Amino acid sequence: MIRYHAPWILPISEPPIRDGWVAVQHGRIIAYGALGPAGRRGLADGAREIDLGDVAVLPGLVNAHTHLELSYLRDEVPPASEFVSWIRAVIAARRRRSNPSGPEILDAVDRGVTEAVACGTAIVGDISNTLVTFGPLARSPLAAVVFYELIRFNTADPAGVVAHACREIEALAPTERVRASLAAHAPYSVAPLVLRAIRLAVDRDPFAPCSVHLAESTEEVEFIRSGGGPWRALLEELGSWDPAWVPPGGTPVQFLDDSGFLDARVLAVHGVQMTPADLERLAGRGSTLVTCPRSNFHTGAGAPPIEDFYGAGVHVAVGTDSLASAPDLNVFAELATMRALAPTVPAASLLDSATWQGARALGFDADYGTIEPGKSARLLAVAIPATTVDVEEYLVSGIEPDQIRWVDEL
Repeated sequence: MIRYHAPWILPISEPPIRDGWVAVQHGRIIAYGALGPAGRRGLADGAREIDLGDVAVLPGLVNAHTHLELSYLRDEVPPASEFVSWIRAVIAARRRRSNPSGPEILDAVDRGVTEAVACGTAIVGDISNTLVTFGPLARSPLAAVVFYELIRFNTADPAGVVAHACREIEALAPTERVRASLAAHAPYSVAPLVLRAIRLAVDRDPFAPCSVHLAESTEEVEFIRSGGGPWRALLEELGSWDPAWVPPGGTPVQFLDDSGFLDARVLAVHGVQMTPADLERLAGRGSTLVTCPRSNFHTGAGAPPIEDFYGAGVHVAVGTDSLASAPDLNVFAELATMRALAPTVPAASLLDSATWQGARALGFDADYGTIEPGKSARLLAVAIPATTVDVEEYLVSGIEPDQIRWVDEL
C-alpha cells in the first residue's frame, strides 16, 4: 500500500481536505483523509509514505464531448461568425481527405489521445463517424465511450441505417475501459424516424449512453421552427433534403422531448440557444448538458448561458469539442472559460462538472469521478503555489499541462 500526502485532497463529493492523504493499493483507492497529528508522527500500518509536494490531488478529468477523428483539422478551419459557415468549411476540409482511416488521420488521433492524457483527462466521450478512434483508445490509458454518430436526414430505410450501425458496433471488441454506443448528430441532420430507431436501439442496453448536438446555433432553432434558413439551404445543396419533412415548430429541445428521445442517459451537447423552458425540460428528464464554450465561440454558435444551466438544476458536464474548433484538448482551459462566463457559479460546481458529472453521464462513475474507497486511483497531482488558500478557485483559473502529473505514474 502507498499513502500519498499533499497539501490539498479534492474528493469532489465533499469539500477539499487540507493537509490530506490518499491510500492506494493495486490501482484502487483504499482510504483518504486529513493527516492530523497522529499522521505527523508516522503511521504504523506498513504503508509506503510519499510526499507529493505542493500539489492538489483530484480525480482525473472527463472530456465528455470531443471528436478525436477530427484532430487532423487542427488550425485548418478558421473561426466563423455564423455556425453554418463553419460547418461548410469543415465539410470542405474533410472532403479533401478521401481515406477516413489514412495515416494522417490515425497519427492525429494518436497525438490527440496523448494530448488529452497530458492535460489530465481520464475519460472521453468521443464522437466518431467512422469508429476509427476505437482501436487507438482501446490501446491508450483513457477510458472512453466511442459514440458512433449517425447523420442521415433523408433515407428510405431508417431502421436499416441504424441496424447497420449496430452491427458495426457489435463487430468491435469492447473492453472494461472502452465501450461503444450510438449518437444522433443533431435534430437538423437526422430524420425523425432515424432518431426513433436510434432511441429503440439504445434502449436495448439499459446502461448505454447516447449523445446528440442540441440547440447549438440560431440556425438550428430557425430550422426546427420554420423549416427554412441556412440549414435548409445546406441540406438542399448537399442533396440531403427530404421534401416530405414537416417542421415540428417549437424549439429543438421540445422536438426531441416530444419525440421521446430525451432521458437520463442522453448527453445533450452545447445548449447555447436553450430557453429557460428548454432547460426545465432537460432537468426534468435528467439529461446531462455538455458545454464546450471555447468551441462555441470559434464556430459562431455564441456564448453558452452557463449560469442559467446551473440555475436550472441541469446536470452539467464539460467537453472541449474537436481540434477543428478548439485550440487544445485541455479541460482545465475549458473550466477557465466557464469561470469567466459564469462568475457566480461556485468553483466546486465547475470541478464537479469536469469530473463526477461527466463520469456519471458516460457510465463510468463506479470507477471514476470522485476520490472514494474502491474507485480507480487514476488521480491527478496538480502543482499549485504553496500559498494557495482557495484551491478550487485556483484549479478553475487555468491549469497548464506542465503543472499536471498522474499519481499512479510517480
